[in-house]
Amino acid sequence: METADPCTVAVEADGRTYRSPTFTVHGHHYAIVDLVELSQDIASYSVTLDGERVWPQAGRPPSRIRLLRPEGARRLAFGSCRTSVPHDAAHVRTHGHDVLRAYGRHLAESGDEEWPDLLLLLGDQVYADNPSPEMLDFIRARRDTEPQGEIADFEEYAELYRQAWTEPELRWLLSTVPTAMIFDDHDVRDDWNTSQAWREQMAATSWWRRRVVAGLGAYWVYQHLGNLSPAERAEDPLLRTLMSGEGDADAALDAFAEKADAEPSSNRWSYARDLGPDRLIMVDTRCARQLTPGDRRMLDPVEWAWLEEQVRRPAERLIIGSSIPFLLPEGVHGVQSWNEALCDGRWGPLVRRWSESFRQAVDLEHWAAFRRSFDDLSRLLVEVGRPVLILSGDVHFSYLAQAGAGRIHQIVCSPIRNPLGPLLRWANVVTQFAIATLVGGLLARLAGVPRPPFRWRITKGPWFHNAVATLTLPGRVTWYTADGKSVEPIDSADLT
Repeated sequence: METADPCTVAVEADGRTYRSPTFTVHGHHYAIVDLVELSQDIASYSVTLDGERVWPQAGRPPSRIRLLRPEGARRLAFGSCRTSVPHDAAHVRTHGHDVLRAYGRHLAESGDEEWPDLLLLLGDQVYADNPSPEMLDFIRARRDTEPQGEIADFEEYAELYRQAWTEPELRWLLSTVPTAMIFDDHDVRDDWNTSQAWREQMAATSWWRRRVVAGLGAYWVYQHLGNLSPAERAEDPLLRTLMSGEGDADAALDAFAEKADAEPSSNRWSYARDLGPDRLIMVDTRCARQLTPGDRRMLDPVEWAWLEEQVRRPAERLIIGSSIPFLLPEGVHGVQSWNEALCDGRWGPLVRRWSESFRQAVDLEHWAAFRRSFDDLSRLLVEVGRPVLILSGDVHFSYLAQAGAGRIHQIVCSPIRNPLGPLLRWANVVTQFAIATLVGGLLARLAGVPRPPFRWRITKGPWFHNAVATLTLPGRVTWYTADGKSVEPIDSADLT
């Protein structure tokens, strides 16, 4: 919880009371209350601040706690890319209906058979580089300095999250359905860590250092702490420092965030959870990158060693959360691998400079644009020989791809609320599913890029709706969109 003042937060559930004091950073107060001794589902819980009851709110359904069954998760919901603009007619015309808001309303009116065991938010939970009109008003009331029209510091990030997550339907949804999250670029800034050249360009600005420190610090507070288990939080040195109330908490958080950006191996944003017999692995594909020209890696050696260990651990099924898709349409995969080779100088220095500009202009920064990492993970997934479901977002359209004799599925659901315009939809169909299919492979071969370790194909999609998806285990996926009041299915597919 975030509270207006320092206090003790208490959660009353199953006849017990669990308490935790708040900690304070940058003038904001937060508490995490771990309920670690529950033995059964809780039909309703309440929250008090220094004895004053503040939750649940009048007129809202009760907030529940449902424990994961011993046999594992039955259903996961997931999606990415959600702008927090108003819901008036003008913004519905430009941004469509908010499917996560509608999904929360749908669950409030549905029986248990509709409820997911876990909600995965796969990046761009907030847009720090494209704030809503209300957020822009907040910024203009504070300052007229750079960056204009973007988030600058922790205070603005805190307001950005407040506006994103305090709508009644969202507050209730997040209070009731367990979540797991990972960032993508817009949580910090568009094209975040696309290349070493991009980092150098940003470092040359007067405002980037403060922005990235605030972005990672706010992510740690608002998203990452909730990804950790109680045991992991108990061992977290930064959280222990903040909870102690000793020293300069603001400086401690900022120093942590600055080091996490400068030295990615100093902190791990990736994490894993056992969901009964299945294993969920959420992968940091942004901060953990190695951007060395000629040796680009989606994951640096430390992060790759961790991922390899997680993939090799025993599990009936692997569910991998990657904010950016692992399997793109084959043609655009070839274009991205071709561009990486040119950025590394395959066709000379003049083409290298042009290719870097092209890389940033059209977002050529997916796994295919880090081919060493793509090939390494491809071979690893084939080697382990287990069913693999890769859940992703980012690209602002949804689709299903299949590889490895049906053992590897890429499931993309994007956006929750940030649709492409008609022209960009048409351009994506042409360049990613038509022209690119013909020329991508040829360009990659001309640049000396080897063929991928295996082939894959798109079996469903693309769809350009605002959407959330559900994965019903052992293997059925359904995509949903919203008509403003409720959700309705777009399509579904069996994966077994």
